Amino acid sequence: MKLLFLLSLVCCYSIGNAETQKSLSYWNFNVLDYGARANGITDDSKAFMAAWKAACAAVGVVKLHIPAGTYLIGPTKFAGPCKNVHSLTVNMKGYLKATTDLSQYVTGDDWVEFAWVDKLILTGGGTFDGQGAVSWPYNKCPTNKHCKVLPTSVKFVATSNTLVQNIKSLNSKFFHIALVGCKNFWGKNIQITAPSNSPNTDGIHIERSTGVTIYNSVIGTGDDCISIGHSNSEVLLSGISCGPGHGISIGSLGRYHNEGDVRGLVIKDSTLAGTSNGVRIKTWENSPGTSKAVNMTFENIVMNSVANPIIIDQMYCPYSSCASDAPSGVILSDIFFRNIRGTSTTPVAVTLRCSRGVPCKNVNLQDVNLKYVGQLPATASCMNVKASYSGTQIPPPCR
Repeated sequence: MKLLFLLSLVCCYSIGNAETQKSLSYWNFNVLDYGARANGITDDSKAFMAAWKAACAAVGVVKLHIPAGTYLIGPTKFAGPCKNVHSLTVNMKGYLKATTDLSQYVTGDDWVEFAWVDKLILTGGGTFDGQGAVSWPYNKCPTNKHCKVLPTSVKFVATSNTLVQNIKSLNSKFFHIALVGCKNFWGKNIQITAPSNSPNTDGIHIERSTGVTIYNSVIGTGDDCISIGHSNSEVLLSGISCGPGHGISIGSLGRYHNEGDVRGLVIKDSTLAGTSNGVRIKTWENSPGTSKAVNMTFENIVMNSVANPIIIDQMYCPYSSCASDAPSGVILSDIFFRNIRGTSTTPVAVTLRCSRGVPCKNVNLQDVNLKYVGQLPATASCMNVKASYSGTQIPPPCR
């Protein structure tokens, strides 16, 4: 089904049939024509916004060109809707550098934001450099639950039918890429890089979105390579190379009021190397409400020297202490781990630590082969769950 949609999306982007092609107008816009200096010193934000405004107001098939060169820009919002645009391609060959002056980012600002746009294509091989190293010392989120959040590098808000490919993100201040309220998003050949000690630099964060596919991408960062937050459905991750980082995570869930469910998740054909977790589901205790994370499949995944290769943690707490007056209210069910293999750097290679309030249901492990790199055999730890097992089971199932 997803393949059929992708083919229709590509068809849509390529203008469909000859009759449609004849009737459309074609427009090209270039940020250099709107005053961008591309010298890495002059602030080119106004030139980018002027070029976008003209492109969004055009009629038909539109391309916005960001040629090779280094561009310094502050917080920039590329907002729609672009009512008469059939498709809008941002052909980004340049190297974009974020301003390091945090005073330019008002509360809630991110660096580059695409919002309310349909049929957007972002491509070209260019780089978003968040220049985060200057800001990381100001990030208090690892120790303070009510911290001030630094800017995300590239954010997509309420976009539909979006294609992002052949793009790099480097040293974000906070998240590298975030999707919020998006529908039908395709990411391909995305490369994300930040040091392993860079705080909260999640590679791709997905929230309140549906129909998201990320594939054939390389992510090495200081937090989750990909994090899937609340209110998501029909998410497919395939061909992901993750490491360093904290692994691929569902959650954390259950932190806020009125969180929506997570449904229909598939993570497959991927490799994690040297990460602090493998595939992880994490939910908070003391949930202010109830929600569900159901119908999730983790399949054909290789773990190379990964701590906690398979982990469900419904007592998630990233701080020195957290309130634990009540168990997590997030309901986990219909979870499948299939053909998960490789090595664990901790003796407990499989952890299924579910909520005492709503124990996990229908957790299935099939053909799991995870060996501890130390001298002892790998083990499994389970709490508030009765899992089902089939095929190879290393470590042995919980009893």
